[in-house]
Amino acid sequence: MKKDTMKWRGVIPAMTTTFKSDYRVDHAAMAKHAQWLVQNGCTGIVALGSLGESATLRFDEKVAILKNLVTALNDKAPVVAGIASLSTMEAVELAKAAADAGCSGLMVLPPYVYSSDWREMKSHLQPVLRATKLSCMLYNNPVSYKTDFLPEQIKELAAEHANLHAVKESSADVRRVTALKALCGERLALFVGVDDLIVEGVRAGAVGWIAGLVNAFPRESVALFNYAMRGETKKVEALYNWFLPLLRMDTVLKFVQLIKLVQQEVGHGHERVRAPRCVLTGPERKAALDTLRVALKNRPKI
Repeated sequence: MKKDTMKWRGVIPAMTTTFKSDYRVDHAAMAKHAQWLVQNGCTGIVALGSLGESATLRFDEKVAILKNLVTALNDKAPVVAGIASLSTMEAVELAKAAADAGCSGLMVLPPYVYSSDWREMKSHLQPVLRATKLSCMLYNNPVSYKTDFLPEQIKELAAEHANLHAVKESSADVRRVTALKALCGERLALFVGVDDLIVEGVRAGAVGWIAGLVNAFPRESVALFNYAMRGETKKVEALYNWFLPLLRMDTVLKFVQLIKLVQQEVGHGHERVRAPRCVLTGPERKAALDTLRVALKNRPKI
């Protein structure tokens, strides 16, 4: 995928990371999964995001994952690298490694753990954005990372960095999409990063979805997004009502475990997670499986 052809549009999965029984990365399974997602209408892949358990991966594992996915998709769709680290220095190194691996874009996060004021957070983002010529998306997730990039700050960043082309808005406040649209117009492609807000986000002006449950239900995810973009209200309502109990799994603390469990149950993944996460047990597991069974029993034809 040529690095100047990144198109920030459509449904782009925040791809899970598959582990073998010894918890090494299962590259073969990840390649197959990425290909399946694209075959079902996804417009790209984001690797190494929150759902990809990036914080549990070593630097060399991250680079190996990126290289594997670029090879697996073979120019059929872009690979976007999630760039997150404890330090700015390592984030810059990972951005450069992603470019060398053949990625088409970067999804840039604030630093793990340390959250501060705009001056410091901007000083973290700037060298990462400058590290390569790749098209970049800013990931705003104040719920998880305790750093909130306000619309005015994002506008300031976009004015200074020509390669900042998109925003993944995961504040769970659809008004942020409206505010960014009002401030930036068409300058930035706005993506919804919370699964159970996609229809509302599209109505507010979003043009893409960094999705979670898409890892198990790509056809339904792509159809829902397309219906919303085309304003097909009746189709949107029917599919959204069916999908919402599953989509809400993307919004809770154990979203990684939940989505991986769903993947396993539909035959497209495994529930293994790296510590400190543990697979679901007891009432949590039963509730998730009950929700899934109801959904599968009533699964619509797409």
